[in-house]
Amino acid sequence: MDKVLKIPNHVAIIVDGNGRWATARRMSRSEGHEAGFQNLKNLTAYIYQTGVKYISAYLFSTENFKRSEAEVRFLMNLLTGKLKDILEFCHEEKIKAIFSGRTEKLSNKVIEAMNKIEEETKDYQDKTFNICFNYGSHAEIIDATKKIVSDVQTNNLDINDLDEDLYSKYLYNNLPPVDLLIRTSGEERLSNFMLWQCSYAELYFPKTYFPDFKEKDFDKALEEYTKRDRRFGGVNYDQKNN
Repeated sequence: MDKVLKIPNHVAIIVDGNGRWATARRMSRSEGHEAGFQNLKNLTAYIYQTGVKYISAYLFSTENFKRSEAEVRFLMNLLTGKLKDILEFCHEEKIKAIFSGRTEKLSNKVIEAMNKIEEETKDYQDKTFNICFNYGSHAEIIDATKKIVSDVQTNNLDINDLDEDLYSKYLYNNLPPVDLLIRTSGEERLSNFMLWQCSYAELYFPKTYFPDFKEKDFDKALEEYTKRDRRFGGVNYDQKNN
């Protein structure tokens, strides 16, 4: 990349199009998810090289349980089988891994492996990988609200102290706001992903299916992000025609 680019602090990715990528190649949807996982690993390493500090990846939503039993089972088994790879990858790249989502419907084996990954990588500081699995933003906000109500009832929180910063600490993970959200495959919606954190995110919707979304495609996303005039509700008086 020769241009001087703005580098977002927090990039969120809705991993979309794995199944359609496979169908277009007369492959099984399961093979598409496998290809998507391999690409996510390579792409994540590259994104951190650009200077991004936080990556949130939407891998499986609470609504995905509506899919066929066979596909849900494969995705669960894929995560289980890849947890060791995720841990090794995080150690190689010195990445702190965290998980966002509900643990219900996940096996004890998966939960234990997720906890192991978080514990073993907790001391890495420069790069954070937020893996959203069995995640839904509505569920996250509801769960945060329940914790707040509980703390108020037990006198651990004065309701008058509650503000946006404090509310964020009750979410699954206290992360900085998302600067750039990418959803691959051409779909143009958030699908219940990090609604609180994406309040002022720049949105980018490439038509490329995720397994084909490579380093050069992320470079294009950065070029587009650099062009955006981020005003957060204010006015940039250095820009014309505002």
